[in-house]
Formats: sequence, structure tokens, C-alpha cells
Amino acid sequence: MESYKREFIQFLEGAGVLKFGDFTAKSGRKIPYFINAGDIKTGDQISKLGEFYAKAYFEKIGNKKTVLYGPAYKGIPIAVSVACALSKQGLDVPFFFNRKEEKDHGEGGVFVGYKPQEPEEVVIVEDVITAGTAIRESMANLSTLKGVKVAATFVMVDRKEKGQSEKSAMQEVGEEFGFPVYSVVDVYDIIEYLEEDPKNKENVDRIKNYLSVNGAKI
Repeated sequence: MESYKREFIQFLEGAGVLKFGDFTAKSGRKIPYFINAGDIKTGDQISKLGEFYAKAYFEKIGNKKTVLYGPAYKGIPIAVSVACALSKQGLDVPFFFNRKEEKDHGEGGVFVGYKPQEPEEVVIVEDVITAGTAIRESMANLSTLKGVKVAATFVMVDRKEKGQSEKSAMQEVGEEFGFPVYSVVDVYDIIEYLEEDPKNKENVDRIKNYLSVNGAKI
């Protein structure tokens, strides 16, 4: 495993973002591990998270300037931290996010921050994709921005779960909307990391059993 992947998984676990147990995903699935960006609680943690996303951004997109979109609520601090991390590396990009409910007073509207204009490209930053539900909600919101194209989506972890077919949810989203979905690590990286310590056997077995049923087959 590449050293940065191990470092990222250690960071997620140390910050309490990566947890093991019994959880229910937004898709309704019962899952044996959970990735929750809402457990990032300090300035140092959110700063480090942004640096990992920025590393992935430069690796996949290069120095291309886009507009970062952070879906409410967990995507909001991620978008801010990634914008800060990119700026420190010399790439100053704007960002925006959505409200859960459209505002009918003041400036109004559903979006807060920079408003992309045609032909600017947007990069969505999320925590994870399980069944693709949240991304489809984001695309419904972004479809109101005339002439604006989504260039890519970045997430912390590719769960490698099937979506509405035997393909992974990330693959389905990419094919449905015509943009790539990138992750810093995937669930098999997490399994490899856990297998380095025999004490993690129970969690490894539970994740493998879950993937045997819900894992993407294509």
C-alpha cells in the first residue's frame, strides 16, 4: 500500500471519522463500518483533510481551475478546507455550497458563496458515496445552473458497493452523469490496513462478509 494511503486511513481512524460497528447508511443498508466527516472537530483535522483532497485533486486534475461545490452539510467544511489547501499550493479556486431549504428573503436562493457561470466547471467534494443517493441530489441542485458542467467528484473512500445494478455506485454515478468519481482510498485499502493487526480480524471478517453481499460485482 502506498504510504499516503496508510497515512490517510490512520488519520481517519485517529480523528474518529472511520468507525466500526453497526450503522445504517443513507441508502438504508446496514453497514459494518462508517465514514463520517461530521466527526472532524478541530482546525488541525479539517486542515489535514483538505490537504489529502488537494493531493488527490492535483493528481487527477492537475492545476486546472474549477469551482468547488460542498453539498450541505458535511460537504461544506470539506469544500472550504480543500479550497484553502489548494490555495496554499498556488491554485486559488472559488467555492460554494447549498442550503437544505431555499431562502426566500435577503439574497434568496439555494446556493451560498460563489455562483458559477457558463462555461465554468464544478468539482463536487463529498465524504463518501454508498448508493449514489446524495450525488443525485447534488446533481438535481446543480442542474439549475445554466451552462455549468460538473468535471469530477472527489470522496474520502470508495466503498466499492453496488449501486442500482451490479456495478459500483461510483461507477454508476460516473456513467450516468458523464464525469469521473475519484477517492483517496477504497474499502480494500482499509481491509489491507486492518489486516496488518490480528486484533482487527473481527472487523475485517464483517466487512468482507458485507461486501460478499453488497460489493460491486463488475
